[in-house]
Amino acid sequence: MIDLQRRVAIIGAGVGGLSQAIALKTKLGFHDFTIYEKGSEVGGVWRANTYPGCSSDVQIHWYSLSSDLYPYWNKSHGLQPEIQAYWIDLSKKYNLYPHIAFNTKVLSAEWDDAKQQYIIVAEDVLSGKRISSVAHVVISAVGNLEAPRIPYEIPGIRKFQGISFHSAQWPGSIDLRDKRVAVIGNASSGAQFVPSVSEDPSVEVVNFIRTPTWFNNRPHIPYSDTEKWIFANIPLAMRLHRAWIMFWFDFPSLVRLSDKTLKKRREAMTKYILDKAPSRYHDRMIPDYPPGCKRTVANNGFLDVLHRPNLTLNFDGIDNIAENGIITKTGEMLPFDVIVYATGFIGKQDRYPMHVRGSNEATIQGYYDAHGGPTAYLGTSVPDIPNFYLLAGPNTVTPTSSLFVEEVQIGYIFQLIEPVLSGSVSSFTVKASPTDAYNAKVQGRLSRSVFVQCYSWARTNGTGKVFNVFPWAVTLWWWWLRKPNWDHYVAVGAEKWVWARRRKAVKNSLKCTAVLTLLWPYISGSVQTTWWERLSVACDYLSKFSLRL
Repeated sequence: MIDLQRRVAIIGAGVGGLSQAIALKTKLGFHDFTIYEKGSEVGGVWRANTYPGCSSDVQIHWYSLSSDLYPYWNKSHGLQPEIQAYWIDLSKKYNLYPHIAFNTKVLSAEWDDAKQQYIIVAEDVLSGKRISSVAHVVISAVGNLEAPRIPYEIPGIRKFQGISFHSAQWPGSIDLRDKRVAVIGNASSGAQFVPSVSEDPSVEVVNFIRTPTWFNNRPHIPYSDTEKWIFANIPLAMRLHRAWIMFWFDFPSLVRLSDKTLKKRREAMTKYILDKAPSRYHDRMIPDYPPGCKRTVANNGFLDVLHRPNLTLNFDGIDNIAENGIITKTGEMLPFDVIVYATGFIGKQDRYPMHVRGSNEATIQGYYDAHGGPTAYLGTSVPDIPNFYLLAGPNTVTPTSSLFVEEVQIGYIFQLIEPVLSGSVSSFTVKASPTDAYNAKVQGRLSRSVFVQCYSWARTNGTGKVFNVFPWAVTLWWWWLRKPNWDHYVAVGAEKWVWARRRKAVKNSLKCTAVLTLLWPYISGSVQTTWWERLSVACDYLSKFSLRL
């Protein structure tokens, strides 16, 4: 139980921030923390994205907190309402609401070297009032896709007199019946809500596509009552199901695919799209970049509904937006009542969401700029920024569960903040040289990968550094972050902690030496016993001493 006057600030009440808070309470018994959330409820992306058909791309049993698996999910992929309800329930279960400052946006966090703490300035988004507080540890859980991107570069976008909004800001009260609806973009969000919006034949939908995308088959398979009962009542059944999903997602990253295999995969994905889509779109639906360069979209009905008479795809490009519609680059004027922007989010290559200043006047944004884009050590720590940790930081995205990636980070961060919260250390700061070495390794791998073969928001300015992707299997991610390499960090005020570690190391060495000394006659065979007797004695000694090591 930690009971010192140390405080932790968590920025963001999405799945990462909530998971961090739950772990602080359950694993460290630590309660002196505040979660700053600019919205009015928990959930992050699942609070914000309420568009029809919004769901998880990854199977929901792997996109659940490992400490709180839920046996009663309705389908293999969770829908937004039930995912949001899951996180609200967890927030109530662990009594997190008293720790959350809602409608509060963090503007800055500046490190005070003398006091070894951060001064945090936040703003009430409703009143504009600013408040100041201190924290000894700050954990940024703002997520990768934090700010919706509106394509203001399209001429006339502000002239439109109808209703317009981003898919991440879907109005709950909007009625689209008998409306002409333009959807700009067809990536993950657009592919999820277009089938729902076009289900009503009175809604005329035109989906504007600038760049076609690759699709894979990702059906939402209902769980039967029997399967739910098995998950709830058979020990380890749900854990084994979750492990199988992880293996299924991670295995392709464990093996290096040959050019022949990659060619066959591209041919199979091409055939899948052409078999599903109407023939009139065949010459426009296949991307000119290889699969995997951009995010592959999970098809859960989008390709199938392209046959609907009230849904049209438009590949002509948008020249400008008028007061009552869209003018294409062919000069055609298409009238609309509603425009929905399914145009993604602003990547962190533009600006880090807040001002963070550490030691030596260093800032996170300054470090990013000096290194050609977002850069961090293990996607978690930034040089000269003490006691500040990023969840879902640079180069942490995998094709697997983002929640699993963040849980691995949380376990790693815990080992760094526990000595601080217990008073054994004042601060940890990652060194520049191991950060440079790690990122040279990451970028070296990425430079030979599919991720540099197309224009992408996950690259600085679209064509530069790949700042988003972790280019190995998530298993390796877990292995690298299972424990910190303490030589890669500078510790301040750590005399007690250093001596405690040294005493523990000496004690463990002496125990190991004693064990080996006692076992040597049996290992060497100098004692006249059979080999299985020697093995039995060895196992007995090891079982006794390993419990104390």
